[in-house]
Amino acid sequence: MHANMRKRLLLLSITVCFVFAPIAASGRETPATVASPGIEQNVQLLDPAAATQAWLASVPRDQREKSDAYFEGGYWLILWNFLLAVAISIFLLASRISARLRDFSQRLTKFKTLQVACYALPYLVIVYILSFPLNLYEHFFREHQYGFATQTFLAWSREQLIGLGVTIVAATILLIVLYAVFRRAPRTWWIWGTVVAIIFSFVLVFIAPVFIEPLFNTYKPLTKPEIRDPILAMARANQIPVKQVFEVDASRQTTRVTANVAGVLGTTRIALNDNLLKQCTLPEIREVMAHEMGHYVLNHGAKLLTYLGIFILVGFAFTHVFFDAAVTRWGSKWSVRGIADPAGLPLLVLIFSTLVFIATPLLNTVVRVTEREADAFGINASREPDGMAKVALKLGAYRKLDPTPLEEFIFFDHPSGRARIRMAMDWKAANLPAAESAAPKARRQLGEIRE
Repeated sequence: MHANMRKRLLLLSITVCFVFAPIAASGRETPATVASPGIEQNVQLLDPAAATQAWLASVPRDQREKSDAYFEGGYWLILWNFLLAVAISIFLLASRISARLRDFSQRLTKFKTLQVACYALPYLVIVYILSFPLNLYEHFFREHQYGFATQTFLAWSREQLIGLGVTIVAATILLIVLYAVFRRAPRTWWIWGTVVAIIFSFVLVFIAPVFIEPLFNTYKPLTKPEIRDPILAMARANQIPVKQVFEVDASRQTTRVTANVAGVLGTTRIALNDNLLKQCTLPEIREVMAHEMGHYVLNHGAKLLTYLGIFILVGFAFTHVFFDAAVTRWGSKWSVRGIADPAGLPLLVLIFSTLVFIATPLLNTVVRVTEREADAFGINASREPDGMAKVALKLGAYRKLDPTPLEEFIFFDHPSGRARIRMAMDWKAANLPAAESAAPKARRQLGEIRE
């Protein structure tokens, strides 16, 4: 249930750190007690498995087929994006375009730092242009084909240029620092490079809500007290330091429902998009916002940053070995002199893109586990099991509702709709009255035991 921009920024931080390929519990344990007759009655009256199937069966067949086709098409896009990154990198190396860019930057200036900047700018533009056809299909035509995009081509192109500008600035800064590390520590760069990547990711998360996200959307205070006040009440109950809720005009770009609680060190902000307000009821909104608050309360930002650092460290270690071996064998052919040579940047992209592609199931699992934890927190905080089930069905418009276990392990960075609905129904069976008709009987049974 993350906002699209939040996911975009996470991908940006990972992609920048990898040199720009085009590319379960609630946290509480219930103390052991004697089971209440009322709870036993609830479990008997509500079968979570049957209730889950009933929710899934409520989705018309044509909608399920459309959702499955959209999400399964994404499996192939992972492969095509990887192969495109590999093809572009090999092309830039084999044609010596990368080496020519390096030579051009050296002719412009004698300062190593400026040479990296002069190389980075044309390199990033070339990669963007070469990857544009797939980008156009994946993020414009395909999104319109399935009814998820609302932008005109001109509006979409404008945001693409803004994103390219942000990427160029951020990437150039990162590359300047990384290549300074490469020059000073050619043997241990993979350790110090990891430190740089983690710091960069933290800074990106810090400045994104204030400086980057407003470039794409307008944030304004939510003025509806019937929605704002319950959200702020949950925030206060969970010690989240915010005093207002923001509404995002995401409907100008997409039909998807999203929200987030993002930021650190004073930039924390609760935001939900206008699609959520238009398409969801108050119980659904409460559940979504409780989920997002779970990420904040459970400190998932720091945890994901730690996991990201581990992945980068391992990836850089393998890259260090493979890069040196590749330069030894093909360096003269590509005119790549070593790790400190900017002409070797496509080789870094090639190696790291391959490692990230192979690690896709592990990366997805790390994120999916934190999402599962936020789901558990959200259902306990909001106490809206039916709201959770309804939101899961809405998200099922573009996320396969009932995948196989293998599909979920490899391709899902969020729990499937089936898994989320089952969690909601399990919670409902254990925590809420099962039916009005059963309440008098349960009360009578409880009274008899007390007597």
